Amino acid sequence: MAISSEVIELKYSLKSKLSFSYAVMSLLMVALISFCINVLLQSRFQDYVIKEREQKNTEIVSMIEKQYNGLNGGWNTGTIENIGVSALEQGVIVRLKDAKGKTVWDATVHNNGLCVQMLTHMSENMNSRYPGFKGGYEQKTYSLKSGGQEVGHAELGYYGPYYFTDNDIAFLNSLNSILIAVGVLSLIMALILGAFMAKRVSGPISKSIRAAGQIAKGNFQQRITESSGTREMAQLTDTINHLADSLEKQQDLRKRMAADVAHELRTPLANLQSSMEAMLDGIWEPSEERLESCHEEIIRLNRLVGDLEKLERYEAENASLTISVFDLSGISQLILNNFESEFRKKGIALHFEGKSVTVQADRDKITQVITNLVSNALKYTPEDGNVSVSVQESERGAELSVADTGKGIPPEDLPYIFERFYRADRSRNRRTGGLGLGLTITKAIVDAHGGTIEVVSEVDRGTTFTVTLPKD
Repeated sequence: MAISSEVIELKYSLKSKLSFSYAVMSLLMVALISFCINVLLQSRFQDYVIKEREQKNTEIVSMIEKQYNGLNGGWNTGTIENIGVSALEQGVIVRLKDAKGKTVWDATVHNNGLCVQMLTHMSENMNSRYPGFKGGYEQKTYSLKSGGQEVGHAELGYYGPYYFTDNDIAFLNSLNSILIAVGVLSLIMALILGAFMAKRVSGPISKSIRAAGQIAKGNFQQRITESSGTREMAQLTDTINHLADSLEKQQDLRKRMAADVAHELRTPLANLQSSMEAMLDGIWEPSEERLESCHEEIIRLNRLVGDLEKLERYEAENASLTISVFDLSGISQLILNNFESEFRKKGIALHFEGKSVTVQADRDKITQVITNLVSNALKYTPEDGNVSVSVQESERGAELSVADTGKGIPPEDLPYIFERFYRADRSRNRRTGGLGLGLTITKAIVDAHGGTIEVVSEVDRGTTFTVTLPKD
């Protein structure tokens, strides 16, 4: 018991597992989205930066070209210097050479310190964003033309293959901060939602566990009254309630069984005791009539014990069957012939309908099945009533039906009529009653043959029992 308690304590509750699952799922989704956004954004952003650089280079080259004066064959160095300084602020180092290769203007000469500082800053930016980034100074040469003739070359240097400005780095860092905030918010929402859903799911389960615990302790009146909108939860509560109903019925059956068995044994034993004591004391003469009465009580006791033994034998898993081939219709007619006088005496019409149906079964046990069903129909059908027996062949096998116009069985009793010692009519006396083993024995025999027995009944309209035996 101690080991079991330790094992239970080590297990996490369903509520904890659901909350944890929601949290993990939320974090995984945010992480996956963040990863996809970063990878996609980085790729697109790189393409954008490279295209933007190419566009800026083209614009710078176009502006420099316009500064060539074809009339005097010279360059407007003042404007070119402004263009170079502006380009330097955009991260581009400009060097202009004329057609003869002579340097017209060079940003490194104009402000070499700023060029070095700019390239160093760009390198630090890229390494802060992408540790180990392999980039460096790159340079492209563009031909300058005027009037269709080459008038010089513009050498544009920059940090490549691409670089992010301070604004670009700030934008990417802000984006990651937003994603982290979304992840934290999603985690909080997932925990709240997980706790809520866990309560919705685990609540009915906890109630079912408590109810099952009460049932296990013998409190069969325990029921789960709360309804659930979840189909599986509703099925679970319905199953537990049905289990409690069945156990309560079984408990009532056991109590009634004890009372019935005690009554059935006490009456013949009391009769025997009083008769034997009276004869031993000399109050009664041991006449043939009195001895015969004692003998009848002994036979009754033997019959009762025999029924119990039969039931135990038929319900055993290794119940033996002596299989033979016979006509179910023929054996039914023979049994009905034996009952004919009793039906006539009670004024009940007996009808038979059927054709020859061959079965492979235990002839003696099937005879007892038919006898029990016909005997029940005779017992509970009033005078001027009708009992019909039919035998036919169906897709499922050989079918035997016994229908009567008796008092019927109440709907609340139908699920239990095959239970041991169950009697729907509580008022049955010794003459019409018994221990309620007839139908139990009947069902045990049918089950042993792999068949089925079904019952349909309406109060004050009658009852129909249908036995189906497999073809093989």
